[in-house]
Amino acid sequence: MSRLLYLENLHNTRDLGGMETTDGRRIRSGKLIRSGHLYGSSTGDLSALGHLIDTVVDFRTPQEKEEKPDPAVSGVKFWHIPIFDSLKAGVTREEESDAQVIRMMMGDHRRAKAYMCGIYTDFVSVPFEISQYEKFVRLLMEPHEKAVLWHCTAGKDRAGFASVIVEELLGVDRAAIRADYLQSNECLAEDIRELIGMFYAMEGEENPEAELALRYLFGAREEFRDAVYAEIEKRYGGFDGFISDGLHISPDEREALKQMYLV
Repeated sequence: MSRLLYLENLHNTRDLGGMETTDGRRIRSGKLIRSGHLYGSSTGDLSALGHLIDTVVDFRTPQEKEEKPDPAVSGVKFWHIPIFDSLKAGVTREEESDAQVIRMMMGDHRRAKAYMCGIYTDFVSVPFEISQYEKFVRLLMEPHEKAVLWHCTAGKDRAGFASVIVEELLGVDRAAIRADYLQSNECLAEDIRELIGMFYAMEGEENPEAELALRYLFGAREEFRDAVYAEIEKRYGGFDGFISDGLHISPDEREALKQMYLV
């Protein structure tokens, strides 16, 4: 799995370095970092990031970015590559979409599960979203002296699937990719408890059905990962097909990425 960076206020920031590939190589440390949003970073966090990274990729919507802007980090270039072109309740975390979560999902965990599975299948079926992930991969192809950090809000869905793409491109074992995806649940456990407590306070009572729905909305679930892989298999015949026909990454470009990021 990726290695958690122990920062003060950033609970889901992880270095992919050390993850092993199927040909026996490993991802270089200090080159590829996944995260949740950087808003609320402490002075110490910003200092640490300044030593680690030279590029930040923000997958959030313009409204998310405006409500909780990333702080400036000296010497770091910021790229905005929004994956969604509209609000997505439960995934984007604008105040408006969080209100939609309450109205839409609180009473039916099955609806929340189906909704989130749909979010994931859109990653590989909606042309705009695919094109944004392609932009991200092509940014990784450019030379970087330090690490590239990519993030959404929680770091589990948009950034989580970006991490899946990177790990598949570099040839990481599928079981390790799965474990890395699910690791967000451990990193975000306290945040999820706080979100559930917030919704309980708004409702005025505890509701087990609502809690299960919220855990689907705010957690990383095996069902979401299975849904996106199934959609990739259906549309592209497998992840290699998605890389070549969806992301338009050639075998030579993929090999160049491996040369850049593997040891």
